[in-house]
Amino acid sequence: MTDDLIGRSPHVPATQQLKPTSTKQSWVPALLIGISLLFLGLVLYIPAINVFYQAFHKGFGPFFHNLTEPNFQYAVRMTVGLAAIAVPLNTVFGLCAAWALARKRFPGRTLLLSIIDLPFAISPVVAGLMIVLLYGRQGWFGGWLQDRGIQIVFAYPAMMLATAFVSLPFVAREVIPVLEEEGSDQEEAAYTLGATPWQTFWRVTVPNIRWGLLYGVLLTNARAMGEFGAVSVVSGNIAGKTQSLPLYVEEAYKSYDTEAAYSAAVLLALLAVVTLVLKEILERRTGNHLKKIH
Repeated sequence: MTDDLIGRSPHVPATQQLKPTSTKQSWVPALLIGISLLFLGLVLYIPAINVFYQAFHKGFGPFFHNLTEPNFQYAVRMTVGLAAIAVPLNTVFGLCAAWALARKRFPGRTLLLSIIDLPFAISPVVAGLMIVLLYGRQGWFGGWLQDRGIQIVFAYPAMMLATAFVSLPFVAREVIPVLEEEGSDQEEAAYTLGATPWQTFWRVTVPNIRWGLLYGVLLTNARAMGEFGAVSVVSGNIAGKTQSLPLYVEEAYKSYDTEAAYSAAVLLALLAVVTLVLKEILERRTGNHLKKIH
């Protein structure tokens, strides 16, 4: 009687009774995957393929010719130079901030975390405007700087400040969880054995967080080289003077030099691909390292 009440025949196994329902629901994962692939195709795959097609559809000759243009080469040097300064600065800051936040409890800790996350919340254009309002000719420090012949805005210093600002959080945000997972037992053991704080940091802390640190440095470098909004506000986008590679892409495209624009875009796309590959490798290394801890 119980089987009749629940609508199931006593002579048919329960697993067979559930099969029709499972079959009816089997189309749901396929539909979700199809929608995801369609969305990614429209917003990512097709545009990326188009960039490479436009860059190479006339052959490799025009592509390599565009790479030899003086303005293009200057933009590459400018981009590399910005990253070469911003990445080490943010690496040092990120390590110090991560160690302090993971190992210490102090008043204002939450505020410091919020300040580190600020570049995630603020639009890069707003960040560039903040720099202009501080160091521009009519800014708070503009008059003082102008009297001493120091130019910040529409010059390399402002571009570097903007790049450092937008790429600031990545090292700290990747290292903090690793430090918290590691704990302080090994560091305290090193202190007990007579190691100095500096020796403990380099021989115990850094080796334990190396994969998370490299991951943060990688993301910082990718963000620094690909930044457009903040740099465009503070640079003036002057070809051969204050033009980074993303700005070069925009300027070339607006000037109807589409082949040069797509050639530069290919380099930025390849940087993104390399970043994704290294990101996946480092994520696996970091995950495996944390598993060994537990």
